[in-house]
Amino acid sequence: MIPKIKKILYVTDLTKNSAYAFFYATDIAKRYNAKIIIIHSIENICYAYDDGRGSFQVGEILATAKKQDRNTDIEEIKKGIQEFCKRTDTQMGGPCVELVSKIIIPLGNPVEEILKAADEENCDAIVLGTHGMGFLRQTFLESVVGSVLQRTRKPVFVIPLPSEKTNIDWDKF
Repeated sequence: MIPKIKKILYVTDLTKNSAYAFFYATDIAKRYNAKIIIIHSIENICYAYDDGRGSFQVGEILATAKKQDRNTDIEEIKKGIQEFCKRTDTQMGGPCVELVSKIIIPLGNPVEEILKAADEENCDAIVLGTHGMGFLRQTFLESVVGSVLQRTRKPVFVIPLPSEKTNIDWDKF
């Protein structure tokens, strides 16, 4: 017997491409009376610099940022996601806001955070989008999709951008 889908982990990188995948997540949630948990992982950015004494120093930008600034950034991202959800209602004609039960914005490796959230939140499925733009960008960005597919035992819906025009005004997202 196929398990029922009651919780969907929707993965976003806050691009128009992932916005398209959100329409699928909301459609699945409506069909199965499921809830959506949104995750947007923020990865530390590593850097190295010459300290002027002949040695290099390594650091992480986000890890060294003030906690208050980081919390402000996270709240801004959450507000943006909530606004996006409200705009989705006009396109889908449905209660997107009511479908979203939680927004998670962890600091860490995206793949690890996605897998961890899927397990900790007891999600039944994962929905994420693909980019399909250029070899270098695709190789870098799609590594998240590929790693999630290889490492999870949960159903994963991978949504590519359509090649044809849609009635969705992407500039509003």
